[in-house]
Amino acid sequence: MTRTPHSPIRLLVVCLGVILALLGAPRRAMAEPEAVGALPPPDVGFVLQPAAAQLGELPSDFQRIDAGWLVFEFPGSARSRIEPLVREGEDVRARLSDDLGQPVLGRALVRVGRDPAQMAALAPRNSPPFEYATGMAYESLDLILLSLRAPGTWEAPDLAETFRHELAHLALADAAASHHMPRWFDEGFAIHESGELWFARWKTLGEASVYHRLIPLDELDRAFPNEGDQVSLAYAESADVVRYLMRGGDRARFGSLVQRVRGGVAFHRALEDAYGTDARKLEFEWREEITHHFGIIPALTGGGVLWMLIVALTVVAYVKKSRQAKAKLAQWAKEEAEAQASLSRAAIAAKAADDEVPGEPAAAPHVPSIPFVEHEGRWYTLH
Repeated sequence: MTRTPHSPIRLLVVCLGVILALLGAPRRAMAEPEAVGALPPPDVGFVLQPAAAQLGELPSDFQRIDAGWLVFEFPGSARSRIEPLVREGEDVRARLSDDLGQPVLGRALVRVGRDPAQMAALAPRNSPPFEYATGMAYESLDLILLSLRAPGTWEAPDLAETFRHELAHLALADAAASHHMPRWFDEGFAIHESGELWFARWKTLGEASVYHRLIPLDELDRAFPNEGDQVSLAYAESADVVRYLMRGGDRARFGSLVQRVRGGVAFHRALEDAYGTDARKLEFEWREEITHHFGIIPALTGGGVLWMLIVALTVVAYVKKSRQAKAKLAQWAKEEAEAQASLSRAAIAAKAADDEVPGEPAAAPHVPSIPFVEHEGRWYTLH
């Protein structure tokens, strides 16, 4: 799990990225959120009757790794990509247990598809993954689905980040005994634990802080945006509020909050009981911290040298990411081809063994003009 350190260098890089966005960003009025806040996160699947759920059949070339509480089912050609996740799984579970203040994840089944279509074929029947998803968590089944290709772009997603994200959903549901949590809290916890997109999140937060466009938490409680820039801001805020609730000495309070929800206390009452204050004051303190982090940005938005540095950093980051993605896809294609070639060779050898009749001598090799003689089941040339 990757956390966002608050080192001066990283904060400087974040600030530079925010400045780039600010210099070219017009001031916009805040749009009204449209989605229903009570809905689960967009990567959490719902199964109406978990006890009767049936999973899709595994293809013949799939392999299985059973690590006790954690089981992976995946294409054999992807084994080199899955084994690191198996090794990481125990550490992720330990950190999630520590953050949630109780043991979590008694079991988890992870099914990995080559692409979104195969991921859908592995899903519970009548509960397919969403079309845009590269990962899904089915909390009532302790099930995670992953895809080795992103829908639409067919690029290779960060499999480890997606795995941590979905595992965090399962862990939070386990810790709270599946009692209701606000969507911003559920998704914010998963994003924070996975460490994904930290640069983009901080850039979004910085821009919103400078232009006073942060979304009030009570609005996120009532409704969660599903369109435009408000979506990115809602996710960035959600993850950072969770980060704030888990900071330093408040980690024990965070676990206490989850324990209270597990016991049946409504989320906002549990939040106020665990932190000894009301939600409005907690939000005010969080906003004060955000303002402190990004308060220096307006003073830095001038200067040609700074402009050049910002552009250079952005271009370097983009080129590096593109090269890494292409190299990863090329390596995966090579591994897939090698695996298929190995399977083909094995099939040819098996067929040859089946065609050979026991007790009969093998046919004489046919080479023109060279005489052969058979003796005790073997052929010899005559010189």
